[in-house]
Amino acid sequence: MKADRRHGGNGENRTRAAIISYLQPRTATMLALGCACGLPLLTISNALSLWLTDNRVSMSAIGLFAYTLLPYSLKFIWAPLLDQVRPPFLSRLLGKRRSWMLAAQVGILIAFAGLCISDPKTQLFQIGLFALLLGFAGASQDISVDAWRIEVAPADEQGTMLGAYQLGYRLTALATAALAPYIAQLFSWGASLVFLACLIFIGMAAALLARRPPERDARQEAEVAERTLGLGGRIGAALGWFYGALIAPFTDFFRRHGWAGLLILAMIGSYRLPDFVMGAMARPMYRQSFSLVEIGTMSGLIGVWVTIAGALFGGFFVFRFGIMRALFTGLAAVITGNLTYALLAASGHNIPMFAAAVTVENIAAGFAGTALLAYMSSLTNAAFTATQYALFSSFYALPGKLLGGLSGFLVIWFAQHRSAFEALLPDLTRLPDKVVGFVPFFVATALSGLPALLMLILVYRMEGGAGPKAQTVTAT
Repeated sequence: MKADRRHGGNGENRTRAAIISYLQPRTATMLALGCACGLPLLTISNALSLWLTDNRVSMSAIGLFAYTLLPYSLKFIWAPLLDQVRPPFLSRLLGKRRSWMLAAQVGILIAFAGLCISDPKTQLFQIGLFALLLGFAGASQDISVDAWRIEVAPADEQGTMLGAYQLGYRLTALATAALAPYIAQLFSWGASLVFLACLIFIGMAAALLARRPPERDARQEAEVAERTLGLGGRIGAALGWFYGALIAPFTDFFRRHGWAGLLILAMIGSYRLPDFVMGAMARPMYRQSFSLVEIGTMSGLIGVWVTIAGALFGGFFVFRFGIMRALFTGLAAVITGNLTYALLAASGHNIPMFAAAVTVENIAAGFAGTALLAYMSSLTNAAFTATQYALFSSFYALPGKLLGGLSGFLVIWFAQHRSAFEALLPDLTRLPDKVVGFVPFFVATALSGLPALLMLILVYRMEGGAGPKAQTVTAT
């Protein structure tokens, strides 16, 4: 009702207010922060594997670099620290949220500096440490930016803020997937990494210029602890936060779903397994047959936009046909996308096949991602929306990232045992050794979606053929 009164209570005024919200200074700040948030993760997933492949690092070692992205799935562990502790000195000038943003961005800059001065041929372990620092600092930046966004903008402008964030994120995807390979081809990978490092200054400027949100104390957590655990003071506040943030959301979820909750969590954790595992080896496979400019054009200029198209189509499909049908369609599309990569690996330098595979896989990833996020949102209780969604978001990517680290070993194993698969995949007999392991690898990643499909069928039957019912429980 408040939003209706503020916007005039009719569609025309609400449309005008929505347009005006995009012109707010905080929306421009959110755009810049979206660029900064995408930089660490997309550098690791898009640019780092190409850099290592060009320096003839083994596939097994390249696969292990997927573990440097684990902080993004585990960030809920240290999020309470960033929520409760104020950085010394900086917090007096900038406040808690912007101080942690800036501290994380300094960590990102240090990680980039370390990568720039490291040689993949002789200092691979050092590169791994700097990449891990990049992932940790990037995840910490995400925590602070999300908290700042929630605190600085009213609820009816969160959609605008998230839209600006996504646009900034996609602009960074273009930089890491397209411009970085172009610069590496024209100059060197050192120049490419320096270019990417300079992009963090956009985020630093945004953090310094961002409006300082109102500070929140720990009174609410203390009240929860005193009421639930009979504890007061600072210890009570900390334990109250722990109970409210981790224990209560989980107990609520299993209270509503019973033992079926384990099946739902297993399905969520395995749903994106095929594309997460194959993603670690996609760019090393590209590099066996294509130039950096060709890779930048296909995976950057084309891949980024078709992913957006897939996400938008996924949103429409969820609205039109429901969440469960969207989940089935998305999983089938992901399995198909992985099979197209097996065909691409067997095709050699085939530009039309490259374009087709990137298009199918990226549309599938965007569609499936939207469907799964919609499903996870539908599972949350209104009393624990933010916390349960954050835990689901951390959990759904964790199995894929853990197995993705072993992807390079799988490619090598398939190459070493090519004779065992030639009866099933006759094309292996004519392929050069450098790509022969990729074909059965991508077929195997496609088949890894079958357990998720089985669990999805069981969940579908449990739900009576419909998506989860909306939760109406409110916090007390």
